[in-house]
Amino acid sequence: MAHQAKSEFRPAIVLRETDAERLSNLASQMEASASLAANLLLDEIDRAEVRADHLVADTTVGMHSVVEFIDGAHERARTVTLVYPSEADISANRISILTPVGAGLIGLSPGQSINWPDRDGNERALRILKVSRSEAAGGT
Repeated sequence: MAHQAKSEFRPAIVLRETDAERLSNLASQMEASASLAANLLLDEIDRAEVRADHLVADTTVGMHSVVEFIDGAHERARTVTLVYPSEADISANRISILTPVGAGLIGLSPGQSINWPDRDGNERALRILKVSRSEAAGGT
């Protein structure tokens, strides 16, 4: 795909089996209405190392993770919770996995960075500072 050609390097990512299955189904269903983010997410799922849920550290970005990261578009730290589209509320810092930033964060761990396209196709760096599981995740 064209967006992959822009990025020379993508760091290794890890996904929980449950997240990989749910997100694959969600992205496939949303390809028509949210094609950019859905295709980005499907690409990330395809290249991820998928592990049993209990073998993935809580410091790896998954669904309902609280993520502190530096957004290269603004060069400032942001803290968000990664959620499903129906749970998204930008005013509460809950961002959907079906946004370019949401799809870019999945599977990363503190210290990792990724150059990632925004809605306009411009590359920006996302650098993970801290990850924890939200109360909504139930520790899984």
